[in-house]
Amino acid sequence: MTAPRLFNPSSRDDSAGSGRRMEDFGETYRHYFPRVFAYVYGRVHNVHLTEDLVADVFERAFVKADSLRSEGAFATWLFTIARNLVIGHARKYARETVVDHDILKEIAPAVGSVESEIMMHEDLRTVARMVRELPQREQDIIALKFDAELANGQIAEIMDLSEPNIRVIIFRSLRKLRQMMAAERSH
Repeated sequence: MTAPRLFNPSSRDDSAGSGRRMEDFGETYRHYFPRVFAYVYGRVHNVHLTEDLVADVFERAFVKADSLRSEGAFATWLFTIARNLVIGHARKYARETVVDHDILKEIAPAVGSVESEIMMHEDLRTVARMVRELPQREQDIIALKFDAELANGQIAEIMDLSEPNIRVIIFRSLRKLRQMMAAERSH
C-alpha cells in the first residue's frame, strides 16, 4: 500500500487549492488513521479517550502541516505528534487503564470454543499487564513497533535513538516478555 499524496500547505489561500488540500488531507487521514488509532489505543486502553486523542493528532497535523520539512518524513512526524499527545495526557491525568472488552473481541478473532476464547482474552490481558511493567521507553518502542507498525528507522527518529539501538531494545524487551510469560505459566 503506497502512502497518499500529502496535502499541500501552500495551497491554503485560494479556494480551489483549499478544496484540494482538504481532499488530500482526507486521503492521508484514511491511510494513517488505523495505525494511529492502534498506537494510541495500545497506550491508553480506552476507546473514547483514544478517539479524542487521535482527533487531536490529526487536527495538529492539519494545522501544522506547513512545518513539515519533507513528505517522506510524514509518518515519523505524525507519530511523534501522537506520542507527545499521549505523554502529555499521561502527565496530566496519570495512568488510567481501562480495557475495552469490545475492542479485545475485535482484536482477538473468535475461536472454536468458549474456553479457548476465554484463554485468549486472559493471555491478551496478561501480555498487556506485562508490557505495562516494562520501563516507559520500552513500552513506547513496543507500541510504535507493534501498534503503529512503524519501521525501526522511523521509531529511531521519534525516540531520538539509533536504529541498531532500537533493534536491541525490541529484542531484549521481547525476550523479557517471553521470560515473564514463561514464569507466569509455571506458577
